[in-house]
Amino acid sequence: MKAKNKRLEALKMLISSKEMGSQEEVLQELNNEGFVLTQATLSRDLKQLKVAKAASMNGKYVYVLPNETMYKRISKPQTVTEMLQTSGFVSISFSGNIGVIKTRPGYASSIAYNLDNSSLPQIIGTIAGDDTILIVLKEGVSQNEVVNELKNYFPHMIY
Repeated sequence: MKAKNKRLEALKMLISSKEMGSQEEVLQELNNEGFVLTQATLSRDLKQLKVAKAASMNGKYVYVLPNETMYKRISKPQTVTEMLQTSGFVSISFSGNIGVIKTRPGYASSIAYNLDNSSLPQIIGTIAGDDTILIVLKEGVSQNEVVNELKNYFPHMIY
């Protein structure tokens, strides 16, 4: 992964997991993760990611990613390095021939894209939101077959 792409991924993960209201705070968090950059570079990155500010639950204005005014924040965030080592997959559940995959915020569309382009014979197709993917199973395919196939893509998957 190129340095800029890695930095942008780290920035997205930080914004989705911590409440930060100033560029100084963001720069410090990035620095803690080993990314050294100038305020001007950060400003360009924020613009490229279309980051905005929105009121959080406590009324403080914080950075948020696009289309997320009340972004889901985790209570004990991992470091960005830890997050970069995970796939974004959170869980899967089924009802009949429909499955719902939960992901970390912002990961659903890329995971669904990868599933669709993997030509998995058990899955007809996917529909993705921000942190949820709807999968439709082929007729006669068991949920266990799908889970076993997905474990090839998400080795830490728990079902």
